[in-house]
Amino acid sequence: MPFPLPNEQELLDSIPAGLLINGQWRPSGSGSTFDVEDPSTGKVLKSIADATPEDARAAMDAAAAAQDAWARTAPRERGELLRAAFAEVTRRADDFALAMTLEMGKPFAEARGEVTYGAEFLRWFSEEAVRIGGRYSVAPDGKSRLLVTKKPVGPCLLITPWNFPLAMATRKIAPAIAAGCTMVLKPAKLTPLTSLLFAQVLQEVGLPAGVLNVIQSTDAGGVTKPVLMDSRLRKVSFTGSTGVGQQLLVDASQNVLRTSMELGGNAPFVVFEDADLDAAVTGAMQAKLRNMGEACTAANRFIVHKSLATDFAAKLAEKMGQLRLGRGTEAQTDIGPLVDAKSRTKISELVEEAVAAGATVLTGGRALDGPGYFYQPTVLTDVPAGANLLKEELFGPVAPVVTFSTEDEAVALANDTEYGLVAYVYTRDLNRGIRIGERLETGMLGLNAGVISNAAAPFGGVKQSGLGREGGSEGIEEYLYTQYIGIADPHAE
Repeated sequence: MPFPLPNEQELLDSIPAGLLINGQWRPSGSGSTFDVEDPSTGKVLKSIADATPEDARAAMDAAAAAQDAWARTAPRERGELLRAAFAEVTRRADDFALAMTLEMGKPFAEARGEVTYGAEFLRWFSEEAVRIGGRYSVAPDGKSRLLVTKKPVGPCLLITPWNFPLAMATRKIAPAIAAGCTMVLKPAKLTPLTSLLFAQVLQEVGLPAGVLNVIQSTDAGGVTKPVLMDSRLRKVSFTGSTGVGQQLLVDASQNVLRTSMELGGNAPFVVFEDADLDAAVTGAMQAKLRNMGEACTAANRFIVHKSLATDFAAKLAEKMGQLRLGRGTEAQTDIGPLVDAKSRTKISELVEEAVAAGATVLTGGRALDGPGYFYQPTVLTDVPAGANLLKEELFGPVAPVVTFSTEDEAVALANDTEYGLVAYVYTRDLNRGIRIGERLETGMLGLNAGVISNAAAPFGGVKQSGLGREGGSEGIEEYLYTQYIGIADPHAE
C-alpha cells in the first residue's frame, strides 16, 4: 500500500465544487451549497454546490441537446474515450482511493480495490461499444427482408448510492457512453466528491459537453422529479433502497421509461456440514466486511449446519475481534466508520433488540464513542427467528449466526426474505452446490466464494432486489432498444 498518501487538502482543492451542466462547472442557481463530511472525524471536507430543480432542468436540456450528435458518434470513438478514461483513472488510482476514503470512510487499501473494480467497467464497456450487433434475414415467406438494429435509448437519469462512489458511477456511465446515450447523474449527497472527480476526468479525456451532466443535491426528490417528468428522458437507472426504487418505478411509469433498479439485499451465507470450515470463515469475512458491511451484496444472515455452527461462530468471532478500527487513511486500519450517525444508530438498535430477545454476543456489540461513526465488528449467536436483525438489510459489520439441519431447511431459511440479490453457499459437494443454487431465489450466487462482483458478469437481483442487470454483455443492452426495419423483396418486379 502506498504510504504516505496524496496530500488531502491538495486533492480536495482539485475536485470541482460546482455542478457540471453542458460542459461547464457552475454554481447552484440559488447559490446554495452543502458540506461533505468525513465520517471518521465528523469534520467538513468541502462545501459544494447544491442543485435546485431549475438546475436539474438545465441539465436535462443539455443532455437532450447533445443526444443526437452523441448517438451518431462512431462506436470506436466512444470505446476509445472509455479506454482513455480507464487509463486515467488507473493512473490516478491513489487520488480516487483517497477521495473515497475521506468522504465514505473505507480503509485506503479497500478503496484502492474499488478503483480497480470501478475502472474495469470503463475497460469492459470500451470493448462492448464496438460489439453492438443486429441481424439481417430473409422473411419466412421469402417476400421481404428483416433488418434488426440496436439503437441508444436516449437521455438517461443515473442515480448512484453513497457506498461505492466510483464503481456505482462507472457501472452506469460506462455502458451509457458505450451505447451512445447522454446522461444526467445525481450522486448521493453523502459521497459526491468521487463522482465530481470522475466527471472531471471524463472531461479531460474528451467527453463532449452535455453528454454527462452532474447535479449533486441535498434535495434528491426535488432535482430528480423534473428530470423524471421530462418527456425527453428515456431511461432511469437507480442503485439504492427498495423503498426509493419503488417510488421511482411509480414516477417512471408516467412516461413509460426504461428502468434499471439495483435495490436492497439480505444475502444468506449458507455453510453445509461438508464445507471447508477455514475457507468458509475466510469467505464470510470477505462477504460480510467489504465496505464495513455497507454493501447490498454483504452477507447478512449466516445459516450454518448445526454440526459446524459453534466452531464457525467462534472462528469468525476471533477474526472479527482482531480487526482494528480507525480512520481509513491510517496504515493499520482494518475497518473504517459507518457513513453517518443514522446508520450507526440503526445497527445499534437492531443488535440491542436481538440481544434483549435472547441473542448472545460473541464479540463486539456496541458503538464506539466519537469522533466518527464507528461500530465494533460483531458476531451474534442464538438469534431468535423473528428478530428484525434477520429481516432487514443490515449495512453494518454485524454477523448473526443461525443453524439448520437439512437441505430443505437451509433453502427455506435462505429464501425467507423479500430480497433476492445474492447468496453464498459453501460445500465441497459440487452437485449439492448446483442443486442448492437452482433452488435459491437469487440473481447471483457465490459458490465457495465470498466476493463475486465482476465487470464481465451480470450484476442484479430478483424479487424486491430489483430489475435489470449491470455489467457483462447484458449491461449495455439496458441502454439500447431494438428497431426492426422491414425491407421489400429486392427480387420483386
